[in-house]
Amino acid sequence: MKRRDFIRWSMGAGALVMLEMAGLGCSRDRSNKDLPIKLPPLPYANDALEPHLSRETIQFHYDRHHRAYVERANRLLADSSLAKQPIEAIMRETYQADSRLQTARFNNAAQAYNHAFYWSSMAPDGGGPPAEFMQRWIDDSFGSYQGFKQAFVDAARGHFASGWIWLVLSEGRLEIMATTNAQNPIVLGKLPLLTLDVWEHAYYLDYRHRRDEYVQAFLDHLVNWNFAAANLGEA
Repeated sequence: MKRRDFIRWSMGAGALVMLEMAGLGCSRDRSNKDLPIKLPPLPYANDALEPHLSRETIQFHYDRHHRAYVERANRLLADSSLAKQPIEAIMRETYQADSRLQTARFNNAAQAYNHAFYWSSMAPDGGGPPAEFMQRWIDDSFGSYQGFKQAFVDAARGHFASGWIWLVLSEGRLEIMATTNAQNPIVLGKLPLLTLDVWEHAYYLDYRHRRDEYVQAFLDHLVNWNFAAANLGEA
């Protein structure tokens, strides 16, 4: 996949500003002003990640959880000035706001964003060490692929709350970070490259309480390094 199919970024005043999110399908729906956030189609068939994630898990996760966040976000944003903003601006403006309404807007908009990013972070033919472009970044930041993998597993294993594990670009280097609930790197001024959903609904039907096995399956069989490379600007 080419870079233009994913995300173009601009740096401004030390903050990362999303210019385009067409590949994830989470940008403002310009055809319908009443729907500032839209539900993107899955980038693969709902059984394409089997046996590592079942059709049932994907259907339940996408059709119930992701869809619900999109629908609630649109209801909460209806008739507000935020409805005319891209999802990244909505998240930044509502993050840590002193308002229950703004908090609800953030939680649902950010979860819509996070889930779209998660689907693109996986591929049916994914997993294993990355190609040369990403491998250089991995080596520079973690010493080796095994160093990256251990750090990612440790972050996922040690994250007690519901949330997300991210590979991000921060100050010219890659790092792994965990976020809680709907929080994501965008509102923390970092560039997300990949994410893993560690809310229980993402894996419980297939793995029950065995989060470690889910994380290993993601890294060994699903992680989409082409997506990460595109986010870093690989042509």
